[in-house]
Amino acid sequence: MFEYSTKIRVRYGETDQMGYMYYGNYAEFYEVGRVEMLRSLGLTYSGMEASGIMMPVLEMKSKYLKPALYDEEITVKVIMDKMPGVKIHFRYELYNEKEELIHLAETLLVFVNMTNNRPCLPTSEFLEKLKTYFE
Repeated sequence: MFEYSTKIRVRYGETDQMGYMYYGNYAEFYEVGRVEMLRSLGLTYSGMEASGIMMPVLEMKSKYLKPALYDEEITVKVIMDKMPGVKIHFRYELYNEKEELIHLAETLLVFVNMTNNRPCLPTSEFLEKLKTYFE
């Protein structure tokens, strides 16, 4: 298992009239967490794309427990439970400044060969960087 956490502050433009983060903006927080998790391993989306592989989202699931509020610093915890194959699954836990769990989510992404637009395995470099967390 591999876990990674990053912090993101809720900006005014991401909130509704009540000061709650608009529900559609949670997906952006997942993406920031996911990108930073991969970056912590020395992997980047641009590097993947340069090697001819993209990672579109196939499925997304969200559960809103409490609102993320304007100007709160949210901790986005990203969890990868198993080694990826053609698909890669991420779980997310979002915590407010009081360290209360406020949101749960999951995304399933698929590795796609950019030349033929078909599902494929991740690069050997990608798998090698994750291997130690799943042995």
